[in-house]
This record gives sequence, structure tokens and C-alpha cells, in this order.
Amino acid sequence: METSDAVLDRCRANLAGVRERIAAACGRAGRPVAEVRLVGVTKYVSVELAAVLVRAGCLDLGESRPQSLVQKAEAMAAGMHAAEPPRWHLIGHLQRNKLRRTLPWLALLHSLDSLRLLEAIQAEAALLGRPCDVLLEVNLTQDPGRTGLRETEVAGVLEAAAGMTHVRVRGLMGMASKPDDVDSGAARREFARLRELRDALRRGLPPGALPELSMGMSGDFEEAILEGATLVRLGSALWEGIA
Repeated sequence: METSDAVLDRCRANLAGVRERIAAACGRAGRPVAEVRLVGVTKYVSVELAAVLVRAGCLDLGESRPQSLVQKAEAMAAGMHAAEPPRWHLIGHLQRNKLRRTLPWLALLHSLDSLRLLEAIQAEAALLGRPCDVLLEVNLTQDPGRTGLRETEVAGVLEAAAGMTHVRVRGLMGMASKPDDVDSGAARREFARLRELRDALRRGLPPGALPELSMGMSGDFEEAILEGATLVRLGSALWEGIA
């Protein structure tokens, strides 16, 4: 379906507003704005609207469900409104039985949460013939209802990945306790814990190891940037007045 110019204009305006807020947060943190990459979350919108976001200039797109990512990626690859192909990020849980269809589309998996999944990705990526970039998801809240590695498990999974030829661990991902309803101080403390864990893991690794910290959503991304986020995952802030 054709999307109206008004929708594209609103999407561009929302994107510009979010980028201004990212730049302001980087200024407060004394960081170059180029250090922070925006991942536009498209899980609640149609493939047509996701393609509008690409046309507006956001080339990193995030999905929570593997099947939705594959559906949208296949549609855009077939020529739906996307002059330049997006880079797909899976930010939700990846089941091992979804690997074969999902891996070919992934630029980055944000949610590696077990040794078994790590081993399955290694095997599937070897068949695919190219390495898969991943982030280790950390359960900062210790909530058993949430996915993610316990903080005490992260070093062991990282060590296992170091011996693999087709998985590259690029950093860590985490969420604040209540990303849409939490005071900024609590969010910052949790984001700081993730950064401190990443920094501790870097000791003894080559310079530049684990460069990525994926943390921060529409309700708390500015606090995440202040604590070192390099990837922020934003949905509702981009779709205001559209979806």
C-alpha cells in the first residue's frame, strides 16, 4: 500500500525530535553523538510503516519476534519502498528452532541468554558461512519471569564464545526494572551496573573488545546514554501520532 506524504513527514519529524534528544543527552554526558546508534523498534507496526521509517532515514530496525522480523525483512528485500536495505536487530528472545530462518537477516542479536543458544548459533552460523554478531542479555532485576543471564553467568558464556569461530560477542544488553514507569535515578543505577559489568569483563581482553551497550527505551534512553549506552531501542517515541 502507498503511505501518504503526511505520514512520512510525521515520521521524519518524530525521528528528528528523537535525534535531538539523543544529541542533548550525549552533550550532557560529554560524549560524541556518533557513539550512540538508534534502533527503531517496529514490533507494533505494519511492514509498510516500518518501510516508511527506513525512508525517513532510520536504517537500524528492531523486532521482538523472529517471525515478524523475517516477514518484514523478506517484504523489504522484495522491493517494498526501501531504497536502502535496513539492518535488522532482534531484541526479543530467539528460540533455537527459529535460528535457520532468522540468522540470515540479522545484523545483531541483542538477546543471547544461554549457553545452549550460543552453541546453536555457532553451529547454524557455520552452516551459513558467516559469523553472527551478538550481545549477551543480562537480567539486571533477577526477576525469574524475565529472560537474560544472571550477572554471575556472563563471564562463563563469554569465555565459551571466545573459542567459537562463528559467534562474535560485541557487548551486553539489559533493561531497567520498569522501563516505562521508573524514576530516572533507579534506571541510571541499573544501567550503571551493566556498564560496570561490561568494563570488568573487558579486563584482560584486547583493546576495543565489547564495544556495545544496548540499553534504554523510549521512557529511559536519556538515562541510558548518560551511563554509556551505544545502542538505544526506541519504539513509541518514533510512532507518536502515527501508530
